[in-house]
This record gives sequence, structure tokens and C-alpha cells, in this order.
Amino acid sequence: MFQTLRDNYLFIREFTRRFETTGSILPSSRSLASAITRHLACRSAEPIRVLECGPGTGVFTNQIVHYLHSGDSFDVVELNPAFADFLRHRFATDRHWQTAARIASVHQMPLQKFTPSDPYDFIISGLPHINFPAAVVEQVLDCYLQLLKPGGTLSYFEYMYIRPIRKAMTLGIDRRRIKEVDALMNANLAKHQVCRDSIYLNVLPAWVQHLTHRPVPKIDRTSDNTNESEKLQAE
Repeated sequence: MFQTLRDNYLFIREFTRRFETTGSILPSSRSLASAITRHLACRSAEPIRVLECGPGTGVFTNQIVHYLHSGDSFDVVELNPAFADFLRHRFATDRHWQTAARIASVHQMPLQKFTPSDPYDFIISGLPHINFPAAVVEQVLDCYLQLLKPGGTLSYFEYMYIRPIRKAMTLGIDRRRIKEVDALMNANLAKHQVCRDSIYLNVLPAWVQHLTHRPVPKIDRTSDNTNESEKLQAE
């Protein structure tokens, strides 16, 4: 109970200071945390690499650490310095989080500047894409694909109908930004979406989008050349 109150206080405080990068007035619910990590929950026994983007006070992190094993690698990228310090403190002091502390690293930086040595099997993101400039959203979407292994899973959430509502209701300069962000997100979903979960037990109700980086199929040029040769001989 005390942990929840402390999380909420910090989240509300940072929301009032940095709305554009916090994006919500309260932390996400447990129902949303369970949905956004459901593919990770079905992981294999082999070591995996997990990346969390924009964890805030760590509602999703609290779920992620439950599924990690000692041979895994877990990176957390958080832009907000107050949240980053809070997460480091929880890894050091929270008994539940301490089980993953040896394999976890908190990086206080923009996702665009994060350059790990290897890609990830799972990426879980709490970044508020709708609040960013379109150019930043495009960079973030590119980062997801660059950081995700072929066949890996990316999961992020967005509040239900917020993009179409804001696209219809926003006036002035921000209207163009919303329309550009909406187009980028829809194009990305069209290419990579696997499925979507609807979560109503959250403030506000949300969709969890699950996407994958499908490997590009290799073309067997030798087989093509052989077939062409056979066709010429037959003629």
C-alpha cells in the first residue's frame, strides 16, 4: 500500500512537470501490466534479452522481473531522471526486484541514443507516442525495429480512441502533428501488428498492441537460375 501511494505521488508530480514525456496522470493498472507482458510470460527456457522503454515508476517492470531468469539480460531506458533514480532504488531495495538486479541496467537517456551490443527478444514500451513530435515518433518506431530481433515481440499500449479523437478535435498547429503521428502509427501497425488486447480496467481504458519484426525471406537465386536453365534446354 505504501509503495503504491509513493509511486502515485511521484507519477503525478512528474506528470505536472513533464506531461509531454509522462503522458498519463496515474500509473498503469495491473491488468494493463499483465496484458503488455503476456508474450514474455510464455518465454522459452533459453536465455533472453528484454528491453523496457519509458517505464515511469515501474508498473510494467514489476511484472517483467517476475518472468526473468538468471541468464537473461534486462535493460531499462528512461528519459526522466527522477524516474530513473527511483527505478535504481527499487532494484537495490525491493525484495521482488532484487532477484533481477544482477541482470538489470537502468539507462537514463532518450531511446534514440541507446546503442546496445545486441538486439532484443522482447521490447515493452510505455512511451506516450501521441505526445511526441512526428519526427520523434518516426525515430522511436525505427529504434524499435532496429533493437528487436527478427521474430521478436514488441508490445506497447495506447489509450482507446485517443488518436482519432485528438485528430478530430485538436485545432491549430498541433492538429497537423496529431495527423502525422496517427499516420505513422497506423502504417507501423499495418506492417507489423500481430494482435491487440483491449484493457478496460485502467485509467483510461487502453489497447495493448503486439507487433513483431518479421525476418525478410531469403531468395534462392541458385534455384531460380537452375529453373531458368531447365526452361531454356526444354525449348
